[in-house]
Amino acid sequence: MIKVLIVEDSKVIQEFLAHILTSDPSMQVVGVADNGEEALEAVKQKRPDVITMDIHMPKVGGFEATRTIMEVAPTPIVIVTGSLRAKELASTFRAVEAGALAVVLRPPGIGHPEHETAAGELIRTVKLMSEIKVVKRHPAVKRRVPPPTERMEVRKTDVQIQAIAIGASTGGPPVLQQILSGLPRNLPVPVLMVQHIAAGFANGFVEWLSGTTHFPVHIALHGEYPLPGHGYIAPDGFHLGIGNGPRIVLSDHAPENGLRPSVAYLFRSVAQTLGPRAVGVLLTGMGRDGAAELKEMKDRGAVTIVQDEESSIIFGMPGEAVALNAHTYILSPDKIITLLGTLAETQSNSKTKLE
Repeated sequence: MIKVLIVEDSKVIQEFLAHILTSDPSMQVVGVADNGEEALEAVKQKRPDVITMDIHMPKVGGFEATRTIMEVAPTPIVIVTGSLRAKELASTFRAVEAGALAVVLRPPGIGHPEHETAAGELIRTVKLMSEIKVVKRHPAVKRRVPPPTERMEVRKTDVQIQAIAIGASTGGPPVLQQILSGLPRNLPVPVLMVQHIAAGFANGFVEWLSGTTHFPVHIALHGEYPLPGHGYIAPDGFHLGIGNGPRIVLSDHAPENGLRPSVAYLFRSVAQTLGPRAVGVLLTGMGRDGAAELKEMKDRGAVTIVQDEESSIIFGMPGEAVALNAHTYILSPDKIITLLGTLAETQSNSKTKLE
């Protein structure tokens, strides 16, 4: 039985979430808390397997509660929010930065045409996150890193790299934040990213990434030329890829691995369009999305990087890639930054520019 703690200041919403979650026979709501202060005590007493967390609450809000819980009693946390307003989303992603594993939009009321689908998504997310072993966060640890100050040995090549493609899932947002923060400001290539995230949060995710990394990140537009030194995220409901030009391609083709956008689509597109003129990076995440396609990138001559197990929240996607021998390198986020910086320096020295 999965033990769930609901942290939410509205009694009506507490009952609503409990109704949804306990509709699954494998879940039991072991407690409710009206604010973050009560949540911390409930975590110590009830020892839940997973927490659903609201953001705006009296006394101690969701961000502060998440940060404290991850420092003193680490527990998987799913942020459940009813708002997509900018202020709410900023706090939501600060909670992700503090250690929350996933973000879900609160399902609409019973009778709404989207209720069953959204409720099912909430249940699936809470169940999946309950299985993740989280570790204690230390307040003194700063997740951002300075730009690389060392070089890494890379295989010599005359190939001009034209894009970096990154795929991530559970635990990915803070790692993407760390990597973008550490990349050189004069990065000579664009960065295309697929991060598995619930529908409705892409714009907030982009604003959070841009605001906290000072690396310009955009929602991708179909047909545009990606600019060097800029990052691009797939919009809700579309696969992100790259075509001749190179230009960004957005597709509403069927989900892959149950996902749209999928890392598989991005990596396959990059492999087929750019061949050896690309770098592929597969970060932490559940499942196998992108693993086989990273191998396709490697087979076509691209540099491929997999996040190491020690630094991954979940070594699912990276582990699948390693099992397929899809990697050129297995690295921590710090080393990924160093390698990408070294490759960027190589490109700058050769005065590479996008076609």
